[in-house]
Amino acid sequence: EVQLVESGGGLVQAGGSLRLSCTASGFTFDDYAIAWFRQAPGKEREDFSCISMSDGKKHYADFVRGRFTISSNNAKNTVYLQMSGLKPEDTGVYYCAAGEWCLAGWSTYDYWGQGTQVTVSS
Repeated sequence: EVQLVESGGGLVQAGGSLRLSCTASGFTFDDYAIAWFRQAPGKEREDFSCISMSDGKKHYADFVRGRFTISSNNAKNTVYLQMSGLKPEDTGVYYCAAGEWCLAGWSTYDYWGQGTQVTVSS
């Protein structure tokens, strides 16, 4: 069974840090790109970071650049997202997704996790 499972969300004060994990199973992890999306209440889902397993390239949206870092442990089929300098507007449900390549839009991703809630208080 193909699965992506996120973990590490929680409640944190503004300026704090969290580390999210995305663990994959049931497919060939290193053939995929792994992206992070988030969705705030009443807003569209937005992607903000991605790592390509084939070439190791990392991508960041402007609104997280310098605050968030994506990394991977291929032996564990896991991608991490280290978040620092968190802001209240970072609040939302965070999802990981697997697809053929980065930066191609949400519809190109084949597999999705269940999401993990991140709440940043002011």
